[in-house]
Amino acid sequence: MSARSETMLWIMQRATAALLALCVVVHLSTMIVAVKGGLTATEILGRTRGNVGWAAFYGLFVLAGAIHAPIGLRTVAGEWLQWRGRAADACCVAIGVLLLALGWRAIAAVTL
Repeated sequence: MSARSETMLWIMQRATAALLALCVVVHLSTMIVAVKGGLTATEILGRTRGNVGWAAFYGLFVLAGAIHAPIGLRTVAGEWLQWRGRAADACCVAIGVLLLALGWRAIAAVTL
């Protein structure tokens, strides 16, 4: 892979890390406030059903994770397993697609 491509992956890894950090803070804060406010899991899920805002938020959360994790796994595979090249890249892309599909399935289950 070219140096430019490696740089772009590095930038994407850092950008998605920042986005994930923000999403985790929003998610945990919301859950803590909701539970301390006396809401049950059923009531929380009832409030997310049909809410486009929460679907968009969690969609962004899933997308960031589905980009971030495979880039990190690619780096780990290269450093620890000496697994590089197209096969390693393809495997990491497949993991990203799987994460995206599973995450969007979960979003659909709690918001649609």
